[in-house]
Amino acid sequence: MGALGTIVAPLTGRRLVRRGVHLLLGGVVLIPYVLLIIGFVQLFTEPGTPVVPSAVLAAVTFVIGTVPPFLPALRALEITATRHFLDVDLPDPVADPPWETRLFGAGWYVLHLLSGGVAMVAILFTAPTAVVLVARGLGFDDGGGVGGLAMLDGVTGGWAVLLGLGLVVATAYLVAGLGALLAWFAPLLLGPSPAELRLAMETQAQEFAERNRLARELHDSVGHALTVTTLQAAAARRVLDTDPEFARRALLAVEEAGRTAMEDLDHVLGVLRAGTDAELSPQRTLADLDRLVDDARTTGMDLEATVDGDLAAVPPVLSREAYRIVQEGLTNAARHAAQVPVRLRVAATATGLDIDVSNPLPDGVTVRRPRANGGRGLRGMRERVRLLRGELSAQAADGVWRVRVHLPARTGDGR
Repeated sequence: MGALGTIVAPLTGRRLVRRGVHLLLGGVVLIPYVLLIIGFVQLFTEPGTPVVPSAVLAAVTFVIGTVPPFLPALRALEITATRHFLDVDLPDPVADPPWETRLFGAGWYVLHLLSGGVAMVAILFTAPTAVVLVARGLGFDDGGGVGGLAMLDGVTGGWAVLLGLGLVVATAYLVAGLGALLAWFAPLLLGPSPAELRLAMETQAQEFAERNRLARELHDSVGHALTVTTLQAAAARRVLDTDPEFARRALLAVEEAGRTAMEDLDHVLGVLRAGTDAELSPQRTLADLDRLVDDARTTGMDLEATVDGDLAAVPPVLSREAYRIVQEGLTNAARHAAQVPVRLRVAATATGLDIDVSNPLPDGVTVRRPRANGGRGLRGMRERVRLLRGELSAQAADGVWRVRVHLPARTGDGR
């Protein structure tokens, strides 16, 4: 019963009808091409036909006939028809596919038309032939010719009925087979081509990199502001009654940190709205280093900062990333090192930019072995350094935690 069901399955249900309709659509579209070919063959074989005008007309007709298969609109139409009639799950077409995808779509168009032509010829032959054979076998026909095939003229009686029904079944299997063939080829020819997949993967990678960059921006800027705010608020609470002036300065620093965080957040949101009329606020660079150092000192950090070289000559992209690296280094020191001296050195040299942030480990604090990528802050620094092809080391030695970064000089304008 299972084997019989497998044999009969292609001939049952609506799938055969839908596939037959899809094939017939291809056959109908093929008819003008066939008529044009026949017409030009007759034109060129007819004596006295002017060769040059006829050749030009044939060339123009050929170009006009071969353009539609490469059009994205026709490919989109074929995808819609294939989804509906062949039950093939295909992704939505892109508006401007690469030429490799268009070539595959043209291959599908040709396959659809040729398969439809075969199915149409088979149906046009089978339908009248089967009717005549069955009518003859049942005694309703005088045994005349069948479709111009002399070999069938002598078939009568039950054999004629069986042969007529057999032709119908064979044609049904042919339609089912051609439909299955198209359904198998559809994902290969109408699905994303290798070039389209590469383009999609590159776009996805760019979006992923942009999300990571925005995450780093939010972590470094807002995280720094929250650290400053927390430390300042705690300090203000402790001395609110004994040193109101210090508490006032601490609250002022909290206000300034919040304002700075809002500016950075506006920048990130502006990037997220890229492509609209939103105006992007400028990012902070090493030109804002003095302000960053002052903000760190207002938290009570004992910070000694040294700058060597001309930071204004540092390329903008290097200056922006270096600012974030310094910011994250100071944030980590404020968050984890408590009230210990912190040393910052930023040096601009001919080979690039060097950043050194160090602080003694507080008494009783032991440094755990860092994870492969460190914490979020350290991981963000590593990503920035890696993108700029620099070097970073972060480790404890002789009771001192030190972060060293070298960013090589870039060629070009470095925007």
